[in-house]
Amino acid sequence: MDRFFFITGSISAFIGVALGAFAAHGLKSKLPAEMFNIFEVGVRYHMYHALALLAVAWASSRWPGSSITAAGWLFVLGTIIFSGSLYFLALGGPRWLGAITPIGGIAFLIGWLLLVWGVWR
Repeated sequence: MDRFFFITGSISAFIGVALGAFAAHGLKSKLPAEMFNIFEVGVRYHMYHALALLAVAWASSRWPGSSITAAGWLFVLGTIIFSGSLYFLALGGPRWLGAITPIGGIAFLIGWLLLVWGVWR
């Protein structure tokens, strides 16, 4: 799993950088400031959790266990739901996407707690 999460984190970071550059160079003048800010929050949390996946890969190689693996999957799920919903919302997606964004945030929070638990035990 350590290799999987390292690769997934690296690809996620690549996508995060690409989306950040796309926003800065392609969207800034086209989106209202509020929607641009929403997109930027998505990119920020996307990058945080790409790096978190690298930490999961390292932790998994050092302290293998189901809690650490679950943390990695929750970071992946959180990125898709939290950041993905913000990307689509900012680009004109349906407003109900804002209602599912917190589900991704909860996935992030539980992932961090499981990472702590997996390393602690």
